[in-house]
Amino acid sequence: MGWGTGPGAAGRRRLTWSNGEWNVAAALCATQLPLVWLVWWLFVGAGQDDYGRGGGAFGVLCVPLILPLLGVVHSSAQIMPAATAARLLPRGPEWAWRVLISALAGAGWAGLGHMVWGWPLWDTLPWFAGAGILPVLFLAPLRRRAWGGWSLWIRSAGICFALFVVGGLGVAVLADEYEPPALSDGQLVGDWRGEQGAVLRLAPGGRAELTRAPAQPGFGTYEDYTRCSGTGTWTRELYGHRAGVLVRLRGECGEETHWTISGSGQHPELFALFGDPDAGELLILARD
Repeated sequence: MGWGTGPGAAGRRRLTWSNGEWNVAAALCATQLPLVWLVWWLFVGAGQDDYGRGGGAFGVLCVPLILPLLGVVHSSAQIMPAATAARLLPRGPEWAWRVLISALAGAGWAGLGHMVWGWPLWDTLPWFAGAGILPVLFLAPLRRRAWGGWSLWIRSAGICFALFVVGGLGVAVLADEYEPPALSDGQLVGDWRGEQGAVLRLAPGGRAELTRAPAQPGFGTYEDYTRCSGTGTWTRELYGHRAGVLVRLRGECGEETHWTISGSGQHPELFALFGDPDAGELLILARD
């Protein structure tokens, strides 16, 4: 690598970092995020249902503001602590220690997310650990260069734009498009269960029974959804371009609710978006 190859390397024991070095680390992390997103989209997100959320025009407009902030957070939480810890170790190439410690730090954050928020550990651990490799490898050679003013961030913005446009088009061509299962009336019949004891029972003949099932709230309320128990009817309906079920309740609890077919043939689901289409509540029912 040409840097930090032994205990005698210049600056090995220096545990403080200049503003320029922090700036380089944050820019590296921000530049890497579109690449991480493209890889995730190609190998994980492709072929999965977006549950009607889509990207959202507002979210696209916020990307130029969000990426630098995320770059600062990522560099502060993983990259720079790993680089500092690597300088405390007496032997071995510093770049190797940086990579190892950065990966361990990412694994630690994945474990914290699992314990606090219930994130699936084996799904998040490779991403959190791997996201720290490229920034620590490029940090040393880039921090030695003199970056005037905003030149580093301008180049970072150009690379991000190219990744989003060119990479996005390439992944869109290569990625598989999600296809919801085609369920017959007989396959829709049964109990569909969700969180907090929600049960939507679709019976033959169009009869529906609800137990704490989510439903669109009544007019004039400020809730995204309400929970209803009782009886009603169900019919097959198209909601946008997707097949689904329209549930109409008897009584005064809630309004008619569209449930869209999702999941797979082996594990079918019904989902509904309540409230704002981009930021509302997504609730999913799975069949027994």
